[in-house]
Amino acid sequence: MATEQIQTLHPTAGKTNKRISLEKYNIIRENILAILHDKELTHTELMEILYDRVKDTFDGGVQWYGETVKLDLEARKIIERNGTKPEKYRFIGTESFHQK
Repeated sequence: MATEQIQTLHPTAGKTNKRISLEKYNIIRENILAILHDKELTHTELMEILYDRVKDTFDGGVQWYGETVKLDLEARKIIERNGTKPEKYRFIGTESFHQK
């Protein structure tokens, strides 16, 4: 039986993002939203915390999936870069998520 897939979006017009497992997408999405719920983080900080949270239970490249889902969440206007130097990501959407 084939795994359910999701076509992720890219925040840059004209660029296409990847089709990935919906199950893996949801795991990474939930964690990114929980991480950014009440703080702004640089890309490096976000990816390091994400890796630490899921490395023992996630089957796949955490950094690769993290980047793919992060771009999708940006394109869907759920998270955004704040424009500072260094840029930081923050949660802006009304998406619900489960706090871990």
